[in-house]
Amino acid sequence: MTEFVTLDVDGGIGTIRLDRPPMNAFNRQVQEELKACAEEAARRADVRAVIVYGGEKVFAAGADIKEMAGLSYADMAPVARRLSACFGALSEVPKPTVAAITGYALGGGMEVALGCDRRVCGENAKLGQPEILLGIIPGGGGTQRMSRLIGPSRAKDLIYTGRMVTAQEALEIGLVDEVVPADEVYTAARRWAGQFANGPAVALAAAKKAIDGGLDTDLRTGLDLEAELFAALFATDDRKIGMDSFVENGPGKAEFTGR
Repeated sequence: MTEFVTLDVDGGIGTIRLDRPPMNAFNRQVQEELKACAEEAARRADVRAVIVYGGEKVFAAGADIKEMAGLSYADMAPVARRLSACFGALSEVPKPTVAAITGYALGGGMEVALGCDRRVCGENAKLGQPEILLGIIPGGGGTQRMSRLIGPSRAKDLIYTGRMVTAQEALEIGLVDEVVPADEVYTAARRWAGQFANGPAVALAAAKKAIDGGLDTDLRTGLDLEAELFAALFATDDRKIGMDSFVENGPGKAEFTGR
């Protein structure tokens, strides 16, 4: 049982809800609960896509600084990789994932969003990695995922200065993918996730693995990974269903089973 983070499943879509008022700050408990919910979403066959949502007012304002303030190097060194694994837990879910961002997504909150495949934010959103203002750097994947997403120069600007960006600037630099009115954020995220509720789950997982795995290596190795994953899909039911449906009825009409 979790106290501050829950997973609710409806119509093939799993919503991971952050609920630690007032700002959804990530203390160690919330970090671990997020990881547990992400792992549950990854395991469950009835979850075909995942939304992470902080509610109507705020996504997440970062790590719990009061909890961190008293820690020494000896305290942090043994747990730093675990912290990174918790904030990046959504990146390990082999299904389409989307962050539904309202209000602040800062520090660890930004890192959670960066671990998703897509980011939808409200017009009221403020996003950033302000850790430098505390004399530290992002430790939950921010330096790595942000630079891969928006390029090293823009990532350095945000991380070096610690400044927050508006929803519009975030859209312009590619930090988010869609901006909508604040009260439509969850609906927009669900609309995107809903495309995959009855999709070819194994193929979607393979596509995600090929893209993410390829970005972490050289082109030749990435192409080899793609070829292996491509060939493996010919052992799935959905490959047969999809191709048979295309031959008989044309594109886009297959009814996949997820197997």
